[in-house]
Amino acid sequence: MEDLLPFALLCFTSFFTLTNPLGTMPVFLTMTNGMEERERRTVVRRATIVSFITLMVFTFSGQFLFKFFGISSNGFRIAGGFIIFKIGFDMLQARYSSAKLKKEEVKTYADDISITPLAIPMLCGPGAIANAIVLMDDATTIALKGVLIGVIAFVYFLTFLILRASTRLVSLLGEMGNNVMMRLMGLILMVIAVECFVSGLRPILIDIFRQATT
Repeated sequence: MEDLLPFALLCFTSFFTLTNPLGTMPVFLTMTNGMEERERRTVVRRATIVSFITLMVFTFSGQFLFKFFGISSNGFRIAGGFIIFKIGFDMLQARYSSAKLKKEEVKTYADDISITPLAIPMLCGPGAIANAIVLMDDATTIALKGVLIGVIAFVYFLTFLILRASTRLVSLLGEMGNNVMMRLMGLILMVIAVECFVSGLRPILIDIFRQATT
């Protein structure tokens, strides 16, 4: 029980920050401009379901992909740390990461924005996928794995509620409130990225040191 709560908090803060529903609100409103409320709800529902399923696929198949391609989990932690840090840095500057939003993608996939780019890569981008695979590797017990899956489901449920109420929330927070929230989540994300990078680099350096001394 002592391990479950810190792990659940880590999962929630990292996934909520990477999903960034508050920062996605203005983009969502822009992409759905002119739609009726019922159509917006349909877009939100489909986007969150697609994001959750996509993340679950990578969460459970990540280790298989590692073995298939001969990739070490430590190497993926380092790469994932770079990706998450870049997203967090862009959020700290109160701008969207290029991995999250591309104008040409919005135009190309305007017929079904709920899947691309809203679900992928905005709500389920490379940072969230990397984070899911790394945390699944850290979840050494069935209870921890259950916590991880439950937290991911809870985060996307919150994302669904937030985007549904986006019209009112954007007006309530205002432009300054949205920028402050994005910067704060970006700072948290950068700290998580550093921890992820260090946890992957440490075992590699230890192995190199052991080989050098033998």
